[in-house]
Amino acid sequence: MSVRKASVLELATYAYELEAGVLRGVLRREADGAWMVDKTPLEEWLARYAGQTMVLIAASLEDDRPMERKNCGICGKKYEGLECPDCSRARRRLRGW
Repeated sequence: MSVRKASVLELATYAYELEAGVLRGVLRREADGAWMVDKTPLEEWLARYAGQTMVLIAASLEDDRPMERKNCGICGKKYEGLECPDCSRARRRLRGW
C-alpha cells in the first residue's frame, strides 16, 4: 500500500516533534535474514521499545500525488495536510505551546 509522500512526511514530522522514534530509509533484508533501514538494523532499533505498548506505522514514500486541498471547518480557508495551519498555530498560541 502506498500513501501520499507529503502526508507521510508530515506524519513523521509530527512524530519527531513529539520525540517519538522516527526512522527513514530504504527497507531491505540482508542475506542473513536481518531487516535493515538503510544502515540501521531494524531489530536493534526496535529493541529500545521492548516491553512497551507500541504503535508502529509503516508507510511507503513511493506515491508522489499532490495532497488534496481541503476547506477548514473553523476558519473556512483552504489548506493542505492534516490540519489547517492557521487554526493550528492559533490553537498552540492559545494553549501556550
